[in-house]
Amino acid sequence: MNRELLQKPFEPAQIKQRKGRNGMLDYVEGHSIIQRLNDAFEGAWSFEVLDHQIVEEKDEILVLGKLSAEGVVKMQFGSTQITRDRDSKSIISIGDDLKAAATDALKKCATFLGVGLHLYGERSARLAGRENGAGQSQGTTARRTSRDAGTKKPEPTNGQSDQPEGSNTNGRLTNAQHSAILTTAKRRGLSPIELNQDSLNRYGVQVPYLTYQSAADFIQHLQSPA
Repeated sequence: MNRELLQKPFEPAQIKQRKGRNGMLDYVEGHSIIQRLNDAFEGAWSFEVLDHQIVEEKDEILVLGKLSAEGVVKMQFGSTQITRDRDSKSIISIGDDLKAAATDALKKCATFLGVGLHLYGERSARLAGRENGAGQSQGTTARRTSRDAGTKKPEPTNGQSDQPEGSNTNGRLTNAQHSAILTTAKRRGLSPIELNQDSLNRYGVQVPYLTYQSAADFIQHLQSPA
């Protein structure tokens, strides 16, 4: 089992966002999960729906899925809300809703193998930061700690962001920065897990969630003599 490939963080461009019960959630689309499993197992894996339940009174569909690969079996529930017509409130397609719930079950099964697990770690970090009560995430606290240690750069005097044109509008690291971090870390012999742990220790988030400025700092750190 290629554990390193399974646990490899997804590219920032693959990470989408949607509104959840506790704020905005990061997620990866089903086809990216399938591609990761295909790459890791060379297509020798299977997924089946063991059971499903349509709970109309709660507008919810539940699916129990099973993922099998190289003799390892993982099972987990998936769910989705029943999609209804905005005006008539009639159900649009139970078939499409079942497929959505099955995809959710596949994603959750895959997390047991490490696929996309970093997304859940980041989500937990945000929730924990919110529970601190100061309105600041742990990531923010960690980044401030890092800057207080002497890495703070002067703020732009003209009030404009120093983020270059073409970078992500949400302030997250660019694809070029992500590639540079992975390449430099590999050159230094750091595994993806060690790299993400270093990022967590320094900035409070894993590599895919670094801001543009934090990514620039991290690249400089990785390129400095050991």
